[in-house]
Amino acid sequence: MNLRIELSQDPTEEQRTAILAPLRAYNVAKAGPSAMETIALLVRDEHDAILGGLWGHTFYRWMFIDLLAVPEQGRGQGIGSKLMQMAEATARDKECVGIWLDTFDFQAPEFYKKMGFSQCGEIADYPLGHKRHFFQKRLIG
Repeated sequence: MNLRIELSQDPTEEQRTAILAPLRAYNVAKAGPSAMETIALLVRDEHDAILGGLWGHTFYRWMFIDLLAVPEQGRGQGIGSKLMQMAEATARDKECVGIWLDTFDFQAPEFYKKMGFSQCGEIADYPLGHKRHFFQKRLIG
């Protein structure tokens, strides 16, 4: 079999799916099956407009928080803490081992520490002059 590597100039979702298929098969063979379930907690105003919230998913009994946004007019009112508490309650209901997330140094690393998360990694100069921090909070064991 002759294999070659090419740079796709305009990657498609079909190409992503083709790359993902053997990876998923390998993961299932090594770790067993796991369904990904999306989690969304929405912050709405009195007109039902979405102004922020929390977006994540569960996979292999861990919750990943992909997005956390508290609207400017809601800061300092405990909305971020409430979103995180609700996410943790959801993770516990789903019997997750823990929760993980990442944040930049100019965003909310101290907030996550106050919420009981511990840093488990970082990348310097991402973006240049800043750091990207990775946090986890174990819920089981």
